[in-house]
Amino acid sequence: MSDRPVRVWCDGCYDMVHFGHANSLRQAKALGDYLIVGVHTDEEITKHKGPPVFTEQERYKMVRGIKWVDEVVEGAPYVTTLETLDKHKCDFCVHGDDITMTADGIDTYHFVKKAGRYKEVKRTAGVSTTDLVGRMLLLTRNHFRRGDQEYEVSKNDSSYMGLDSTGRSPYTGCSQFLPTTQKISQFSEGKEPKPNDRVVYVAGAFDLFHVGHLDFLEKARQEGDFLIVGLHTDPVVNRYKGSNYPIMNLHERTLSVLACKYVSEVVIGAPYNVNKELMEHFNVDIVCHGQQFYKYANDMDPYAYPKKLGKFKLLDSGNDMTTEKIVDRIILHRLEFEARNVEKERKELALLDLMNSKKDVRNGCSEGKESS
Repeated sequence: MSDRPVRVWCDGCYDMVHFGHANSLRQAKALGDYLIVGVHTDEEITKHKGPPVFTEQERYKMVRGIKWVDEVVEGAPYVTTLETLDKHKCDFCVHGDDITMTADGIDTYHFVKKAGRYKEVKRTAGVSTTDLVGRMLLLTRNHFRRGDQEYEVSKNDSSYMGLDSTGRSPYTGCSQFLPTTQKISQFSEGKEPKPNDRVVYVAGAFDLFHVGHLDFLEKARQEGDFLIVGLHTDPVVNRYKGSNYPIMNLHERTLSVLACKYVSEVVIGAPYNVNKELMEHFNVDIVCHGQQFYKYANDMDPYAYPKKLGKFKLLDSGNDMTTEKIVDRIILHRLEFEARNVEKERKELALLDLMNSKKDVRNGCSEGKESS
């Protein structure tokens, strides 16, 4: 028996990297020892799917920031070949149980499937890049609820794009995300700070987790040994950001942040004011914040207490990306993204029909053999 580490290959667009992508990569890493992730170029994605939201450089950086990823291959081919697996010394390829096709409607994994070097993991129900784009395109609050409805799992009809339970495709159309303690534990490191660790605390919305967040958290982690991220509840975020925010709910934001390799722990529903109780409970040594600041109208400074202790530091991540800028990208190219979403579902439905037809033929043959 060989002691050589099992090398696993994954590839994809990884546009608007979310916890669904991270969960797929977590499952892939569990099937081996070393995970290599190939990320497609903007040109390839535009050709086969339509325009990506993030640039290839942003997507490369985001995938590198996921805690289960060991290596990123830039500009990976859209169709996965045996040559690609061999070049990177990978034993097999892993992908979710959704459908991925070229512009010509061909399964992008047909080579590795035929060679028996393909393994499948279950996709994370309730989230997709298409769904997130749809939320921003609609600019409604269907995904955002308050009070008694804050944690309701039902989802209203959103649009003709098939982004909810009324959508026909099980891949583009997705059900509301159902959080579980198991899912959180799978994403969490489950570690506590060591006695001499310097504990860093940051807080915010971290909505539509993006490269700006990633660069900020990398800077924050450099301030100590154990980084805790406090996530504000949906109503709190909506109060200080207004409009349609947050785009992702608290549960979704929790998993997105937990998947980041710089993050040690997440406080789910952290208080807006960083008070004495919070500082003492987590033995916080330094509280950090980025250059962008949201504040309740006429409210006191939420960082007044750590500032009083001399335990507050402003960080410059060198990245000016914001959640609002991502939404602006979507709105600016609204028609392109609408067309992309519609075309994606059309292709999925066509392939599903083909697969069902082949299944019916096989079943018919089996029934014929049994009756003969």
